[in-house]
Amino acid sequence: MISARLLRGAAGAAGLLAVGELYIRFVIGDDAIFPAPSAILYEAALLLIDPDFLAGLGTTLTNWALGMLIAIGIAVPLGVLLGALPPVERAIRPVLEFMRPIPSVAIIPLAILLIPVDELMKVSVIVYACMWPILINTLYGMHDVDPLAKESLRSFGFGPLAVLARVSLPSAAPFVATGVRIAAGIALILAVSAELLAGGTAGIGVYVVQASSGNRMDLMMAATFWAGIFGVLANLVLQSGERRLFHWHRVRTGAQES
Repeated sequence: MISARLLRGAAGAAGLLAVGELYIRFVIGDDAIFPAPSAILYEAALLLIDPDFLAGLGTTLTNWALGMLIAIGIAVPLGVLLGALPPVERAIRPVLEFMRPIPSVAIIPLAILLIPVDELMKVSVIVYACMWPILINTLYGMHDVDPLAKESLRSFGFGPLAVLARVSLPSAAPFVATGVRIAAGIALILAVSAELLAGGTAGIGVYVVQASSGNRMDLMMAATFWAGIFGVLANLVLQSGERRLFHWHRVRTGAQES
């Protein structure tokens, strides 16, 4: 069950923090450069009432959400189209396989040069990074459609669009959901990375850079802590949605609850 897994994860995290606290306090002592976990958690709690950090958090999450929505709106229809038209997919597949391995963070300097509008640049790199897991998973989903189900529907006189709507799309939906969940974590990485490299007026990455300029390692780690917490929460929410919406898929494939 999810609750049991959450408890195990929380216990593991608490144990790691306790070991880190004891090591820094009693082994390294005053020579420690890295702040103790207790100091980081204290500053993280204070950030919840810091208007500058909250404004930056809102900016980062806005860019994250906008980039995700645009990526879904592009990648899902494109994946369905390529999956439904194998000759087109075979023609375009080499281009996709060439572009997909390019590290998304590596295109940020290029995006800075090509896109002068700060927010548009950051959203654009998020869209580029998120498109690939969604697109590839959509293609896999389209390939996984049971051909017998499609042929059965055709034998009853249903046309290609009806077969797509009634069989292909429902069958591919769990794969699309998995791609979206993977892309959510990638989107957060790119949102913060773009702020770290390009700067700006607000954002978690901007806050980290400002804390770094003041040599406040504790604030840097506290802001990073909240970025990690949001990533975990987003993954849990999306994973819970997958379990509820596509329980039939887990039963069909024999996947076990963890």
